[in-house]
Amino acid sequence: MHPIADPLFYAFAIPAVILVGLAKGGFGGPLSLLGVPMMSLVIAPVQAAGIMLPILVVMDMAGLFAYRGKYDTASLKILLPAAILGIGIGYLTAAYVSDAHVRLLVGLVAILFALDAFRGGARRAEPKPQRPLAGRFWGLIAGFTSFVSHAGGPPYQIYMLPLRLDPVRFAGTTVIFFTTMNAIKLLPYAALGQFDTVNLATSAVLLPLAPLATLAGAFAVKRIKPALFYRITYAAVGIIGIKLLWDGLSDLLA
Repeated sequence: MHPIADPLFYAFAIPAVILVGLAKGGFGGPLSLLGVPMMSLVIAPVQAAGIMLPILVVMDMAGLFAYRGKYDTASLKILLPAAILGIGIGYLTAAYVSDAHVRLLVGLVAILFALDAFRGGARRAEPKPQRPLAGRFWGLIAGFTSFVSHAGGPPYQIYMLPLRLDPVRFAGTTVIFFTTMNAIKLLPYAALGQFDTVNLATSAVLLPLAPLATLAGAFAVKRIKPALFYRITYAAVGIIGIKLLWDGLSDLLA
């Protein structure tokens, strides 16, 4: 088993893993979307997704330790069943759905959501109650887009952010949600041949960064004021939305 040897790959992969780890620890969660796009600048997106998934699973374990006992049960009961169904749909349609279309859709929704937040809607509004129908819809979309391109963050944020949970409980809920999804994705990813020896060896080289970056993110989010936390998170949603929209349009026009 020989990992990728190109130094240029690691120049992008190491910062990508660190950013994803900080996000998985709860510090600017949507930044986790940068992992696959950054690696995709130097390797194929499918290979990048295959390398990143085992790393995400290790980060999830560190996140579970950092946020043990801190989560919102009601949100998970609404979101997770629908997200699991979305993963199944993603697996069954993997040969027919273009990554470009998924990135375009998720990017557009994320940008519109961030613009509304900074326009003042999210800050003026009181915390919203649980909305099971909306939660199941966005959970389904999050599961589908997470399977196709590890881009489940924006749909998840669209439902969760208006609840205005405190940052620690918000981050803990996020960790459990994506830990469950990433664990479920291991089997269909293996069935699709994304865990060859090169990918697994490259994942192993990058793995030591995973728990360190995740715990650093958890340390930061527990010490940040809620208002600043939400400003950072909304900004991250917008930035990643622009990135996904650009990638989708570029792929469709190429």
